[in-house]
Amino acid sequence: MTSFLTLKDFFIKNKWKYFLGITWLVIVDLLQLAIPEILRHFTDRLQNNLLTFNHIINYGLMIIGIGISIAIFRFLWRIYIIGTSRELQYYLRNRLFSHFLILSSDFYNHSKTGELMSLSLNDISAVRRALGVGLILIIDSVLITVVAVTMMITTDLRLTLFALIPFPFLVLIIGKFGKRINYQSKQVQKSIASLTDIVQENFSGIHVVKSYVQEEEEISKFRRKNQIVFDKKMNLVKIFGMFFPVVQLFAAFSFVIAIGYGGSLVINESITLGDFIAFNAYLTLLVWPMMAIGWVVNIMQRGAASMERINKILNETPTISDVAAAVSLDSFTHEIIFDSVTLCYPNSKNRALNNFSLRIPAGKSIGIIGKTGSGKTSIATSLLRLYEPSDGNIYIDGISINKLKLSSLRKQIGYVDQDSFLFSDTISNNIAFGVDSSTQSNIERASKTAYIHKNIMDFPNQYETVIGERGVNLSGGQKQRISIARALMKSPNILILDDSLSAVDTETEEKIINALKFERKNKTNIIISHRISTIKHCDLIIVLESGAILEQGTHEELLNNHSLYSNFYQKQLLQKKIDEE
Repeated sequence: MTSFLTLKDFFIKNKWKYFLGITWLVIVDLLQLAIPEILRHFTDRLQNNLLTFNHIINYGLMIIGIGISIAIFRFLWRIYIIGTSRELQYYLRNRLFSHFLILSSDFYNHSKTGELMSLSLNDISAVRRALGVGLILIIDSVLITVVAVTMMITTDLRLTLFALIPFPFLVLIIGKFGKRINYQSKQVQKSIASLTDIVQENFSGIHVVKSYVQEEEEISKFRRKNQIVFDKKMNLVKIFGMFFPVVQLFAAFSFVIAIGYGGSLVINESITLGDFIAFNAYLTLLVWPMMAIGWVVNIMQRGAASMERINKILNETPTISDVAAAVSLDSFTHEIIFDSVTLCYPNSKNRALNNFSLRIPAGKSIGIIGKTGSGKTSIATSLLRLYEPSDGNIYIDGISINKLKLSSLRKQIGYVDQDSFLFSDTISNNIAFGVDSSTQSNIERASKTAYIHKNIMDFPNQYETVIGERGVNLSGGQKQRISIARALMKSPNILILDDSLSAVDTETEEKIINALKFERKNKTNIIISHRISTIKHCDLIIVLESGAILEQGTHEELLNNHSLYSNFYQKQLLQKKIDEE
């Protein structure tokens, strides 16, 4: 159970809630344990013809009083223990989500979304149950067992020893079952994570599934995954289902012994009838702890297994983080320098950038073009420190970006990637996503620069239109232009457009480029594209091949080189003529 030590800060902060909750729980248990004593005295008075009507009233009132007190204190312990376990769930979910967001990009390259979703939902719920219901069951079991056995011993030691003979065997069985329950619980969580992953992928890629008419195939895949979940859960149910009958069987053995041997003691007058009734009442109370042990084993084992999985994530450290003496980049006024940068992505031996060097003066526009896989996007991801170069360095205003605070570095940059990811929120909130505060006029200005304002105004709810998941109800061009507006809202010193006009027609593209020339005048722009029309206006254009600069210059200079850039240009001119015909 050492896996729960990760939560020690929460336990320290909420120690008084747990203390009060446990106090109320103990009071409830003691009140329950008082009832056999009332039955003992009632029976003894009845047997000795000493019971009067007043005694009956008094005993009845005592039981009613105990019942009312149990109800009140049970409400209190549920508020303080179960309520605090809900606070734990809230705390742990926030902590896990916050940790997810500080982990580096490479973590998500080898992690499945379904597994992370399962951690955030199923595993945290399992931990909550362990430290809520599980804690209650442990206290209940220990306290009732200790007090009940003590009272049974005071009644008759021999009867107690005989009645408890089945218990050592029960402990061994619990140990055996506990290991199996723990193993099967882990298998269930893994299978649920796998099922969640395939559901998430199908929902996100529903258009692909439908366009390739793969509904039946995906349903079959889901059915197989669902069958695995069912089988794993049934294995757990079978083990857990066998557990309770075994506990009840040994409880029955105890009652047989108690009734047989205890009855003979009453006949021999070694104990009174009241003692016999009280003894059996305590033995009845002991059945619940025996049953609770099964619940405790299951809940605590599942909670511990889930906490281990959560701890594994919480122990993950970002591969890219601030150094101890990191400084803030409050402005950008001089230049960006790529100095012999070599970048290899995790689990890849290929060099995305190979001894890459480039100087980008502040206030200039740089165009980047090249074949697919030539390393264009790697320039942007390196500058943003989404991935670390294996060799070389990048400087902004003479400071290595490794020595800059990540937040201040990224605040200087407005990045629009190829994916153009949008959130399931209003268009207005999507555009204002990267700023702390915004006005409608600023949002509309950014939208007009990105030439999306007119499209937005055609929507029924205009800027308050809610975008479907990942912008599913928008065209590719609309998503790209909203993403550009989002980047412009930051008024960044450095703007990076990573092939973010690929889904826009050439006429709209030209309008956006001209608007950006005006809006981004004397600001640094890095425009990555596979279309020459997007970058031909740039102050400097570089042509990449295999992660290195093949040629560089202005549009006219590169055309005169009659090399790769010129070939791109001629092919695109030919394609344009074909399209026009």
